[in-house]
Amino acid sequence: MNRQKRKKTIIDFSIFTPSLLIILAVSILFAMYTDESMALLDGIFNTIVDTFKWGYLWYALIILGIGLYLSFSKYGNVVLGDPLEKPRFSLFSYASMLIAMGVGATIMRTGMIHWSEGAIDPPFGLEAGSMEAILAGNSYSMFLWSFQTFAVFVMVAPAMAYILHVRKKPKMRISEACRVIFGDRFTDGLGGIVLDSLFMISILAGAAVTLGLGTPIVTYNLAELLNMEVTFPFTMIVTVIWVGFFTLSAYVGIEKGIKRLSTINMYLAGLLALFIIFVGPGLFIMDFFTDSVRYLISNYVNFSLYTHSMDLGGGTHIESHTVFWFAYNATWAMLHGVFAAVLSKGRTVKEMILTYLLAPTLLAWLATGILGGMSVHSYITGSVPVLDIVQEEGLEAAIPEILSSMPFATIVLIVFVIIATIFMITTLDSTTYTIASYTTSRDMSKQAPPKNVRIIVAAVITILALSLMNIGGLAPLEVLSGIMGIPIIVIQFLTVYAAIKMMDEDQAWKYNVRKD
Repeated sequence: MNRQKRKKTIIDFSIFTPSLLIILAVSILFAMYTDESMALLDGIFNTIVDTFKWGYLWYALIILGIGLYLSFSKYGNVVLGDPLEKPRFSLFSYASMLIAMGVGATIMRTGMIHWSEGAIDPPFGLEAGSMEAILAGNSYSMFLWSFQTFAVFVMVAPAMAYILHVRKKPKMRISEACRVIFGDRFTDGLGGIVLDSLFMISILAGAAVTLGLGTPIVTYNLAELLNMEVTFPFTMIVTVIWVGFFTLSAYVGIEKGIKRLSTINMYLAGLLALFIIFVGPGLFIMDFFTDSVRYLISNYVNFSLYTHSMDLGGGTHIESHTVFWFAYNATWAMLHGVFAAVLSKGRTVKEMILTYLLAPTLLAWLATGILGGMSVHSYITGSVPVLDIVQEEGLEAAIPEILSSMPFATIVLIVFVIIATIFMITTLDSTTYTIASYTTSRDMSKQAPPKNVRIIVAAVITILALSLMNIGGLAPLEVLSGIMGIPIIVIQFLTVYAAIKMMDEDQAWKYNVRKD
């Protein structure tokens, strides 16, 4: 009888069920009324951009400033766990998993081709399609994967890691982290359910969108290899295959699954980068990478606070995209924060924050410099009309054309597909593991989430993503995810305050630190 009861309560249905029902209801409505939904959501989002553009830009800088303050203040020395124990993972494995979660397969697309959108609709009054516009576009692509983005991702982690590894709370949830602010009545009542449901809704929607948007990165290039058309049945087959892989990885856990795949992928990505440099236009790539970093550093503040306020007739690509990027990233902040908290046992607050700020940024800049340099070279030499393809067919369609222009194109395509697939697997199995950790009723301070819960979560994400891809509901869900960033930002600041309040209450900066 007791065993049956335990089986029935491994998932906390008080937050899982309403969150799933809301996502399904909204997705069905979006699918049935896609055009109307897009018009409504675009109107809402454009209003937000016009009204709070400045707010999103300052939010990202403020959260970065708070991260640096926590790192270099007395709180930075607080150990997230027993000060006498070594960190759970080596620095390389730890950084590799944060990179896999932080950038994922998206960097394979944005790193190679996102410069084109900036070149087509450039900032700072540059001429569209000019060489400086191309350089600005590639530098802007680097900026998107820089310190503000990863500060947004990591700043929920201090509170979540503290309640899990120091206070040993059984539930690793936003509501539990905010208990120190709102008290027991709010946390254990409706308020706690609302906070946790907001997390679940944003993450389930984001996971479905990530799977849906990440699929073309693989399918377009795989179709090029196999000389096939990209159809929905083909997309479904590819998706189901890698879903099997990420479900297996999530099932076996962090040590045997996510850690090994993340480490392997770092080596594969390094080999691909070296191959492109030595076999491809290596000298141009190194020069272009240097120019891109120079332009980025020179214009970092310009990118960070650019609102184009003097042009009352409308802005360029980067204003609305930067706002959308930070808003969309905010919806992922909860997920990244919870996952980083799980991995950070034995790390100090400073080590956790600075590793997440620096490791993914470095990898993203290198990827954008190498992949973007290869792509730009193919355009300016006339071998691939990149801007024309992007304007006529979209970003994903240009990627296989660029890769096919390389020497040993088949090898490049195969390795690119493998790396993108592994990135997607590690991102989604990290997502699956985190959601399972969040929804389980088990004591997360003592054990990993149940394996059957991980499988259930993987199945939910897959079915939701495939259904939306088939009926065309992904686009409005993506915009909705960006809009949901507003309440998530408020919750994020609450968790930062909660982390400081808990450490002050426990005087953790005095007692929970490593001894010299």
